[in-house]
Amino acid sequence: MGDVQHKRWVKGAHFIITLSFLALTVSGYVILMSHPRLYWGKAGNDLTPALFELPISRNYQHGGWEKRIQFKHLTGSQISAVRTYDIFNQNGWGRSTHFLAAWFLVITGLIYLMFGFFSGHFRRNLVPRKKEFSFKLFCHDFASHFRKQLYTGGKYGLLQKITYMAVIFFLFPVVILTGFTMSPAITASYPFLLKIFFGHQSARTIHFFSATALLLFLLVHVVMVVRSGFKQNILAITFGK
Repeated sequence: MGDVQHKRWVKGAHFIITLSFLALTVSGYVILMSHPRLYWGKAGNDLTPALFELPISRNYQHGGWEKRIQFKHLTGSQISAVRTYDIFNQNGWGRSTHFLAAWFLVITGLIYLMFGFFSGHFRRNLVPRKKEFSFKLFCHDFASHFRKQLYTGGKYGLLQKITYMAVIFFLFPVVILTGFTMSPAITASYPFLLKIFFGHQSARTIHFFSATALLLFLLVHVVMVVRSGFKQNILAITFGK
């Protein structure tokens, strides 16, 4: 994982963001279990076609509805129906935990960005140098991650830099902004978010895929930490040098 000397603010931000992300992952999964259907567009519910469904709870493809009734019996009006099964619904604590953990992530992330820019951390450690943009070097760096004995000397490799930059400046912003877009209170004040992400339900779907990409990054990151020296890496990002 490299011999980069982590500053205290980097370690603190890493710790808070990690805990926040874990809380967001658990609570987000519970929210998704309550409604395991994803849509594209402005609106979507159990009675409208889904982009796809996830088999993660008893709410998946239940088909348990009584006769559908149109409101006011008008053609083209919205439709209501009554469930005939015991629905899984933990939205209460799930949404509350998700919302609280999200603000820890947003605030800590903003502080990390400010320190990263003004301290030169991004420029020194994460921004790839011009001489590093070589297909041969990239292939060598990529192949080194699959070797039995992972090389740990020097600073971050090109693959690490590209990955960290994508996570910090693309995936995290997309997750945060799509999270904002799912809030009617926020989009009422900032309606341009709905145009950027094509509606509330599209934002929810993009939020799911970007969060999944972050989770995959975390899993790969943990594997690489273990392979390149778990003890020394944990000490380097916590209490050690």
